Amino acid sequence: MKKQDEEWEVLNWRNTVRLASWTFAWTASVALATFGPEYFWPGNTLPTVLAILLNASLGAGMIFANIRHLKGQDELQQKIQLEAMAIALGVGVVGGLTYSLLDTTDVMAGDAEIAMLVILIGLTYLGASIIGQIRYR
Repeated sequence: MKKQDEEWEVLNWRNTVRLASWTFAWTASVALATFGPEYFWPGNTLPTVLAILLNASLGAGMIFANIRHLKGQDELQQKIQLEAMAIALGVGVVGGLTYSLLDTTDVMAGDAEIAMLVILIGLTYLGASIIGQIRYR
């Protein structure tokens, strides 16, 4: 393996670890902002606001880590990720608006929950990424 290829592999690995770290931190902050007001500081607004601001800050860091990760990939991986993201965005917008309309028109029982939309987008992205990997082998 050429030295340049080895350096690229190390950089790609670092970008992947960095993205995973930011994603883990952001996910933990979602849990803190969600469960903190109920279990750790009931009735106290200041820690809740701080947890939400922390979540937004870590979310921004995760977005930038994702951009860095994508820029470090080769052209084929970038293409696969771009296609998967486009499909997930489309499903998220169309599915989310459909879901919201079902709720606001009282066609479905209960309220539309954002968590369901996040799950739909995540599963769509995962599936499209896997299909893209298989398709471009």
